[in-house]
Amino acid sequence: MRRLLFAVPLVVLAALAVLFAGYALNHDPRVRPAALVGRPLPELTLAGLDDPAPRRLRGEVRGPTVINVFASWCGPCEIEHPQLEALRDAGLPVVGVAYKDDPAGTRAFLRRLGSPFRTVLVDRDGAAGLELGVAAVPETFLVGADGMVLDKVSGPLTDATRSRLLATARRPSR
Repeated sequence: MRRLLFAVPLVVLAALAVLFAGYALNHDPRVRPAALVGRPLPELTLAGLDDPAPRRLRGEVRGPTVINVFASWCGPCEIEHPQLEALRDAGLPVVGVAYKDDPAGTRAFLRRLGSPFRTVLVDRDGAAGLELGVAAVPETFLVGADGMVLDKVSGPLTDATRSRLLATARRPSR
């Protein structure tokens, strides 16, 4: 009887180990669900970086628009900066959302690198990031003229993801 009492927890522990190991071996940690793709951009109101008056994020969408969630303290945000400039130069409006960042830090970051953004909104407490499903910065959304999220990129933009966003933005609407 004593052996049985000792064996039951070991069997349960072994079963849990097999279950978790199977999940870990078959789960790609780089995959982040794009829950908003195909859904409307959430109704969010944020202060502007240079004008603290509240502004609707959806009101910043004019035609296909890129919304980039970034922070001055984010190394990958600096790495992707040329990709945002390339999107802007290709004619896509780019709106920045400074996530959990001090406005002075955001301004210094943009002064140092140049601003690819048509406008920058401030999400100081991260509440808008929660609504957008941001797991970590940078995250980039492509939003159609109708306010629907067409695509999402988690992590820094690359040549390939920039090209994908441009192709999606230029695709005729259905």
